[in-house]
Amino acid sequence: MRLKSIFATGKPALSFEVYPPKTPAGYEAMYASVGRLMEFGPAFFSCTYGAGGSTQGPTLDICSEIMRRHSVPVMAHLTCVGSTVAELESWLSQARDRGIANIMALRGDPPQGQESFIRVRGGLGYANELVDLIRARFPGFGIGVGGYPEVHQEAADAATDLVNLKRKVDAGADAVVTQLFYDNDDFFRFRDKCHQAGIRIPIVPGLLPIVNFPQVKRITSLCKARIPSDLFEKLEAGKDNPEAAAETGIRHAVAQYAQLTRAGVPGVHFYVLNQSEAARRVLEAAGASRG
Repeated sequence: MRLKSIFATGKPALSFEVYPPKTPAGYEAMYASVGRLMEFGPAFFSCTYGAGGSTQGPTLDICSEIMRRHSVPVMAHLTCVGSTVAELESWLSQARDRGIANIMALRGDPPQGQESFIRVRGGLGYANELVDLIRARFPGFGIGVGGYPEVHQEAADAATDLVNLKRKVDAGADAVVTQLFYDNDDFFRFRDKCHQAGIRIPIVPGLLPIVNFPQVKRITSLCKARIPSDLFEKLEAGKDNPEAAAETGIRHAVAQYAQLTRAGVPGVHFYVLNQSEAARRVLEAAGASRG
């Protein structure tokens, strides 16, 4: 099922994001987590695409296996990093042939050791160009794109970032999935600005519950997401008691989820880091119905 149909049901679409593990044990744990999350009736799973295309094969394998095991729609991430147009088209052909219906079209972050994004000869430099390519050559795909409630870390300002998002939408995107955030007001301001700019496709908030504070501090420092000062202070105060800090993070995510769903968001996308426990605790505490 394509994104357009998923978000046309009128029911908030719950989704979860995984990434290719590095070990066989990691794969076992990830697939076990996927199985547990299926209890909540997700609309789809997504799988990331490593820096420089380093996991392009595993990304497709994981998406195919999730579909095989659970008959649930998937969205495979694809970036422009390190690939020519011909290589992107080859990958998209493989995704289509495997029955994958949706692509998350991203420019991608520079590979480790590279300070800025570099377009390869014969490649693409922007996500809107990738959306253009998919729409022109593979019109059967649903297309997701990224949005940044707190502004992309490389954007000059919020206005420029919004212009870039509008380019992706105008190129043919079906839905926007946001970067993680911890203050819902940031999301609501972003959504309002999108609507004012004429963006009418679904804007789906992305959540990462904080159960490992040091890990999330690293993630937020990389993507320039802000942890509100009151939440940060509570987490910092409990840093010597990881279980207490995790409880604080879960309570905050429950409140985020509840407020977002009351506000009528078209769905919620959980970054689960290949684990099910945090998302399960949030959804159960928020009274989310099981599928």
